Amino acid sequence: MLQSTLSRASAAGPDVDVEGDQGREKCGVVAVWGHPRNVELTYLGLYAQQHRGQEAAGLAITNGAQIEGHVGMGLVPEVLTEQAMTRLRGYGPRACIGHNRYSTAGGSLACNAQPLIESYHGGRVALAHNGNLINGHPLRKVYERRGHIFHTTSDTEAIIHVFASPEQQNELDPVAATLRRLQGAFSLMMMFPDRIEIARDPWGWRPLVLGWITEDGCRYPVAASETVALDVMGATFDREVEPGEVVTFSNDGVKSRRFAAPAPRLALCAFEHVYFASPASNVFGENVQMVRERLGEQLSREAAVEADYVMPMPDSGRSAVKFEKREHIYKQQPIRETLRLSVDKRSGVNTLCTKGFKEI
Repeated sequence: MLQSTLSRASAAGPDVDVEGDQGREKCGVVAVWGHPRNVELTYLGLYAQQHRGQEAAGLAITNGAQIEGHVGMGLVPEVLTEQAMTRLRGYGPRACIGHNRYSTAGGSLACNAQPLIESYHGGRVALAHNGNLINGHPLRKVYERRGHIFHTTSDTEAIIHVFASPEQQNELDPVAATLRRLQGAFSLMMMFPDRIEIARDPWGWRPLVLGWITEDGCRYPVAASETVALDVMGATFDREVEPGEVVTFSNDGVKSRRFAAPAPRLALCAFEHVYFASPASNVFGENVQMVRERLGEQLSREAAVEADYVMPMPDSGRSAVKFEKREHIYKQQPIRETLRLSVDKRSGVNTLCTKGFKEI
């Protein structure tokens, strides 16, 4: 089921439970600026983060003058077909952002697929959001009472309405002013015709990383939810986006500013290591596979039982189970299928765990 963002249906009818659409924490986002193959690279980044969301996917591009996009329900290869990719490439994009969506309760509707593309008095903006706003519903009610029309049931759309409001547009930095109005978890990307704004909430709930692709003497900035996406795109990891920081990609390079100070006590989500993230990623400064192995070791010390078989539940628990460890042989579960694409062939390999070992 494919749907252009330009023909996004107003599917959020009166029978839709907006408050029930709260489980959107586990999504994946990607951004690429300036690279001549930014559409294909963003596709690869989304594919590498497919585990973060299997409900919907989409891309948005800008060529410096306009913003266009394509979103739909389904997996990345099902939504971003060659026909859709060809159409987006036809605009001559200078930048691209992408999104994988996952919801745990309600809201599984085509209208909620991201990136959202909307118009305001300053032009067009595309938004990709990973997180959960605890004040999303109250903000929605405020703007509905002002006569604003919402086309989705997600809290993400409230961000655009806040940004487009006169209160924020009259500020010297409307993006920073908007972010200060949000409460909860957000790692998000806002794309304008001339730039991409990448931001992370002051508590650092969700991961968001920066990297560089170096080709033919040129360096191109990229960003993603997880480092495994950087690996698959052929990018080198630079650093995490800091809590309370906004990073801007544009033709002027990469710049940073703060919209808020980091929270006195950060709230890095433990479920990234326990469940959400790929074992090939480094999240919050630690490799996910190695953290899960240490968790398994600790669990065996604290709650050891006699057993012949161990079944991990969910599958992310497999990393915590030590089935066999010998002096010369270390058996590991394969962590990713080979990615077969006409534009590239790569696989997400946990290089920290395989470094120095002979591979078969």
